[in-house]
Amino acid sequence: MSEPVDGGGPAAAARPEPAGRAVSVLLVDDQALIGEAVRRMLLPEAGWRFRYVADPRQAVAVAKEFQPTVILSDLVMPQMDGLELVRQFRADPETAGIPLIVLSSKEEAVTKAEAFRLGANDYLVKLPDRIEVVARLRYHTAGYVGRLERDAAYRTLREDVEQAARYVESLLPPPLEERVRTRWRFIPSASLGGDAFGYHWLDDDHFVVFLLDVSGHGVGAALLGVSVLNALRARSLPSTDFRDPGQVLAALGGAFTMESQGGKFFTIWYGVYRPSSRELRWSGGGHPPALLFGPGGAAPVALDSAGPMPGMIEGLAYATSSTSVPAGARMLVYSDGLYEIRRGDGSAHDCDEFVADMGAVARSGAAPLDAGLERAARLAEGRGYDDDVSALEVVFP
Repeated sequence: MSEPVDGGGPAAAARPEPAGRAVSVLLVDDQALIGEAVRRMLLPEAGWRFRYVADPRQAVAVAKEFQPTVILSDLVMPQMDGLELVRQFRADPETAGIPLIVLSSKEEAVTKAEAFRLGANDYLVKLPDRIEVVARLRYHTAGYVGRLERDAAYRTLREDVEQAARYVESLLPPPLEERVRTRWRFIPSASLGGDAFGYHWLDDDHFVVFLLDVSGHGVGAALLGVSVLNALRARSLPSTDFRDPGQVLAALGGAFTMESQGGKFFTIWYGVYRPSSRELRWSGGGHPPALLFGPGGAAPVALDSAGPMPGMIEGLAYATSSTSVPAGARMLVYSDGLYEIRRGDGSAHDCDEFVADMGAVARSGAAPLDAGLERAARLAEGRGYDDDVSALEVVFP
């Protein structure tokens, strides 16, 4: 039996349900008298839906079609044990989350305990007062609908984050094979950080490479990362010599202040390589050092900088450092997501540990990009990453 519970009187008009939260009740009981009694209890409730099933063997199928917000199920029925029906409801993914109230003619602690163990949400000795029945049905429906709305919002958020991650990745440059060689990996975290990176030739003798990491997570962090990325690619910072890393970071700090970005800031490493002189010039703002691996297995050189995150304090100057790049050297530029990986006790691995491990990589002759990613995967132990993982390798012939 399926029907709306039509009140139609003053009591119904006084208790309209909030939009999207109408109560839908499925009753499973072999006694038609109980079915009619519950139906009459619900009559004064405007907008409520009710369906009665006498045969518990049909209950799961009816629940999938009717989609109740709460199920009332008798405990003693000739066709099937009520506890077995609880098991079936909880075993089916389509009904597993629907609140379920067990109805029983007895107040038995052992039976109650077993019903709750199997997944029941509530227990009523039938039939209680109408006021109590309605209150419990409304309470369980509100909780269930709230969970559905939360899950829907989370799915929408996940879709937005995944779309933003795909957009960020679409802006990342293709690998290069001439003059310098590049490879990279971008692994967005579940909540999406603000990692972005790029490289390009400013002219025939100046090659730019940079990587930035925005504070926080989500679409907002990704959008700020994309904005900085686009400013560097388009060279849209006014009165800026993009061959001078310190000047670039100072200009970024002026263009992307924390105040203008809702309190968000970013770290960055920016380098310019000149093939004619084999000179690499760089500057950094709050970012982990790039690592330069020379030939011969020597420990990598940390290309560090003492500058703060751009945009935190206006008007700051940034120093530019330089080094000579030997033929065959490799450089690894990365975000902190590559090494800040949680241990089982909640602490995180740090940059010093990472740099030390990369010394062993240099001695082995392995490619820094591959070794860094393998290390991160090993430390994560299948748990996934709390932050974006970005790693970029440049090979200087």
